[in-house]
Amino acid sequence: MIDNKKEKTNFIQQIIDKDILSNKWSGRVHTRFPPEPNGYLHIGHAKSICLNFGLAKIYNGKCNLRFDDTNPVKEDEEYVASIIEDVKWLGFDWEERLYYASDYFEQLFDYAIQLIKLGKAYVCDLSVEEIKNSRGTLTKIGKNSPFRNRSIDENLILFERMKNGDYSNGEKVLRAKIDMSHTNLNMRDPVIYRALDSHHPRTKDKWKIYPMYDWTHGESDYIEQVSHSLCTLEFKPHRDLYDWFLDLVVDPKKIRPKQREFARLNLSHTITSKRKLLSLVEKGFVSGWDDPRMPTISGLRRRGYTPEALKKFVTTAGVAKRENIIEMSLLEFCIREDLNKKCNRLMVVQDPLKITISNYPDQQVEELELINNPENPDSGSRLVPFSKEVYIEQTDFLEDPPKKYFRLSPGNEVRLKGAYIIKAQEVIKNAKGKISEIICSYDPNSKSGSGTPESQRKVKGTLHWVCCSSNTPVEIREYDRLFEHPSPGDFSEEDLAQAINKDSIKVFNGYGEKELSKSSISESFQFQRKGYYIKDTDSKKDKHVFNKTVSLRDNWKKKN
Repeated sequence: MIDNKKEKTNFIQQIIDKDILSNKWSGRVHTRFPPEPNGYLHIGHAKSICLNFGLAKIYNGKCNLRFDDTNPVKEDEEYVASIIEDVKWLGFDWEERLYYASDYFEQLFDYAIQLIKLGKAYVCDLSVEEIKNSRGTLTKIGKNSPFRNRSIDENLILFERMKNGDYSNGEKVLRAKIDMSHTNLNMRDPVIYRALDSHHPRTKDKWKIYPMYDWTHGESDYIEQVSHSLCTLEFKPHRDLYDWFLDLVVDPKKIRPKQREFARLNLSHTITSKRKLLSLVEKGFVSGWDDPRMPTISGLRRRGYTPEALKKFVTTAGVAKRENIIEMSLLEFCIREDLNKKCNRLMVVQDPLKITISNYPDQQVEELELINNPENPDSGSRLVPFSKEVYIEQTDFLEDPPKKYFRLSPGNEVRLKGAYIIKAQEVIKNAKGKISEIICSYDPNSKSGSGTPESQRKVKGTLHWVCCSSNTPVEIREYDRLFEHPSPGDFSEEDLAQAINKDSIKVFNGYGEKELSKSSISESFQFQRKGYYIKDTDSKKDKHVFNKTVSLRDNWKKKN
């Protein structure tokens, strides 16, 4: 998000600065974020949200939230609610300016009548396929519809009958009369309205015709008196049509919106097609729109990403005129930087191996004081129980270690974080030959922070641990990239399964500090030596589930 004048300006700000300097529209800046309610918002939308609301803040302007709800077949109130939640979560306020394109259906219909009366629109009986085939190509001009020269009176009668529901779905459409030889294919008599008898979430069964997106979008901007209509680059070919429609309805005394295009946010190993994301949900590749592996804002929120991290990411990625791919490592850097000072650091063992300290008193339980977050002097400290039996990670012990292995191995010493130095003495295995327990000894004078010479003794390995007798059982969900291919968007919807990473989630049942039993849903922590985790909504009173947000360091370069 661009939130102050000290930030380097982008090309859109430069345009706005020129408009203000020339006193265009009396210096007014009015933007809008206009999602279609046919899916959940994804990280690409976060860029548009931050840009539109951010510019309004910079220039003391206004930003509307408007739902372009023109296709009731694909739209749902669930999507509306999720979009409102996401924009609020990112920290933006549209005040009283929550609008719907369906609010303007009467006005849009009147504008369409105006086009017919001007001889700029006609009712066409061709099917969708016939219209597509007659459109032509970049090297071949289109073919006029046989219904193109209907009289104005006939078109008015037919359009009224379309409105009354006299025709079946798709039987008739209203098309703009522009130029079937135009170099821009979007200008070759595009469809403005289609006959469609479908229940609308807001207008119910009132309408039997629905306006097309291209017609609705620009006219809605004009009705709302938006000054700067900011779109991603795929809408650039539609700009001629946007202006053509406005030419026929605009009042020269009012603000005429101007469309500007910027490059969308493309993230490596990610798709941002709502159609393909919906396919992932419907085919069961993910658990839902808010699955923590999804690039949706709700998925990222459940994964543990913060509004501050997403806004920092968008700002760092910048606003450009050309498409580019942003590496996932940048997004992860932003969330690490944000969580580093915010999160308390606790110890969690996700794949437990029991350690028994043979010379530690049998019934003794100590409470060790550990700092919550050394990066935050106000974070305080906590007491952590320590006893004869503790858990460490299975991967922190090797019976036959390679050279320069500094974790626990037979005869080798390591320090247990905030506690004592221990040495492995005996390996116990189960009937299947798997290591089930390590018998160790400890140096009672090596307690961290005790001030003894032994407590200052340096050993090369420090391990996290959890007390066996006092802990919180936890379910840990480790996430990897959802797609193995760096450009999954290149795959068709049918072939998308080929790009899926079949190991994108692994579940562990381990143990964490007792402190975790008091944690709240959506509370984040750093699990020492592991990464950052957030308490998931699947958690219950006796079930503590944590999703991995990000590792402590960048692993993407290694994988690539």
